[in-house]
Amino acid sequence: MPRELLILRHAKSDWSAGDAGDFKRPLAKRGKKDAPRVGAWLYREGLVPDLVISSPAQRARQTAEKVCKSMDYKKKKIQWHDEVYGADVQDLVHLLGRCSPAARIVLLVGHNPGLEELVLYLAGDELDRQADSKLLPTATLARLEMPDDWSTLTWGCAQLLTITRPRNLVD
Repeated sequence: MPRELLILRHAKSDWSAGDAGDFKRPLAKRGKKDAPRVGAWLYREGLVPDLVISSPAQRARQTAEKVCKSMDYKKKKIQWHDEVYGADVQDLVHLLGRCSPAARIVLLVGHNPGLEELVLYLAGDELDRQADSKLLPTATLARLEMPDDWSTLTWGCAQLLTITRPRNLVD
């Protein structure tokens, strides 16, 4: 079975949350609805990860927790990494390079623009973008087939399998 990387941008955040600041901005109502739908879809598709890595920012944390709850993945097993928040491609590649060789499926929950840049780097191709030019709008999941060794992630080393948006999921 090949390795897979699931890259999930956090669900829709609540910009009206007042003085919360970027790091503490929570999920909006739509985000609270979309995140568990993504988790339920992953569960139905048999894509329950061996490892979940997430930004600790509030909106990413809430997304990861809701997705994991829907997959029956224990919240205490989520790895919170400060470097995911505001990460660029090299930060994310370095983080993924430290994944256990036993992890066959890894879910990474974080933020744009880093996640979009990571997908483009790993896939190594020009990908079709939606009309709004966003590859990963909120709560969108990119699924990539990865090389056998997490520590050898180079440009174009992965194959993009799917990009799944919450609006396309059937409950």
